Amino acid sequence: MESFTITPGRPLRGTIVVPGDKSITHRAIILTALANGVSRIARYCRGEDCLNTMRALQALGVRMDESADELCVHGKGLWGLTEPSGPIDCGNSGTGIRLLTGLLAGQDFFTVLTGDESIRRRPMGRIVKPLREMGASIAGRKGGELAPLAVTGSRLRAITYTSPVASAQIKSALLLAALFAEGTSRITEPRLSRDHTERMFQFFGIGLTRDETTLLVEGRPSVGWNGVPQLVVPGDFSAAAFFIVGATIVPGSDVTIQHVGINPTRTGLLDVMLRMGADIQLLNRREEAGEPVADIRVKSARLHGVAVGPELIPQTIDEFPVLCVAAAVAAGETVISGAEELRVKESDRIATISVELRAMGARITEQPDGMTVRGLGTTEKNGFLQAGHGRSHGDHRVAMSLAIAGLTALAPTVIDETACIATSFPVFQRTLLELLTERQ
Repeated sequence: MESFTITPGRPLRGTIVVPGDKSITHRAIILTALANGVSRIARYCRGEDCLNTMRALQALGVRMDESADELCVHGKGLWGLTEPSGPIDCGNSGTGIRLLTGLLAGQDFFTVLTGDESIRRRPMGRIVKPLREMGASIAGRKGGELAPLAVTGSRLRAITYTSPVASAQIKSALLLAALFAEGTSRITEPRLSRDHTERMFQFFGIGLTRDETTLLVEGRPSVGWNGVPQLVVPGDFSAAAFFIVGATIVPGSDVTIQHVGINPTRTGLLDVMLRMGADIQLLNRREEAGEPVADIRVKSARLHGVAVGPELIPQTIDEFPVLCVAAAVAAGETVISGAEELRVKESDRIATISVELRAMGARITEQPDGMTVRGLGTTEKNGFLQAGHGRSHGDHRVAMSLAIAGLTALAPTVIDETACIATSFPVFQRTLLELLTERQ
């Protein structure tokens, strides 16, 4: 069992880069595989989740030449995928298995998609149901509610569908399936979830229009789209979030994170942190592959509690565990509501982060759809957590959040089960150590 120890007492100082955006990398791999001709994906995420999506497309007959800095994808066109010789393992990636299910629903062959123990517990009915309405043939455990999923490719028809939740994974699975369906599909969500798929459709020139929270996609394009000489993936905001919070709550810190994606459907944490009193600047704004990018400079600041309601949850969904760390050491009370979707992530993130931070002295009351955090910033502890012996529960974001929490403790903190960090941020520990040892 892998573990590491966080030793507090030093500020975070320096300039870093974070891995390429995980969500964008998944989509870039899939859409370049369906393109005509060769594409190059630079700065892509090399976490296990994205590597599993890459291996999945290779199993579907797509040639990919891999290096540390660039992925060269030899696209086979919209109808060029071929049946794999065995089941496809998506590992720990909910994005991977759900997007691939949408992609494969309209093929003319059979595929089995599976994943690790966590993935086999996560709800799949939310994509299986609308895909079946399009004519897909999908079998799975509990009637298709759970993976493994057996997908027998079918001739799909367009769908008009309103999702009960704002979920980029549901939306993206249906958008990919809609490419292979006859007619115009209309997909509506209650609030705008992250829009990386829509932006990448537009980057490749794939026909898509938006009417408020409804997307329209014309299926079976006659020509398809061409590969691109280079698609540069922005740095992952969700990876940057740990250092945004860490630099804010550790006194004397000053950190710049370069080339980070600041897509407004992803950056709810920035809005919340600024309301809490954080000192954050966005510098050198620009655009890459249809995505807004900036360098983020963060200096330490004293925080105060705020209310985070349902309207901010879709833009903050992956940053919830580390936001709880900020709330735990802030002054006053932070109330988070409308976040019940967090109970079906890699772990039940409401429960796991509550348990682990309470063990470090945080004052957290768990609610069905969120929590109330009474920050330590106005107590005799003055914002300091207790040293602890934390456990990730197999959730990479919980593991990294506990590492940031350990920076505010009065003694070293040990975190167990940290191998899961490799799913999204294999060099997290090294990057954190660089900031803690930077000479000024």
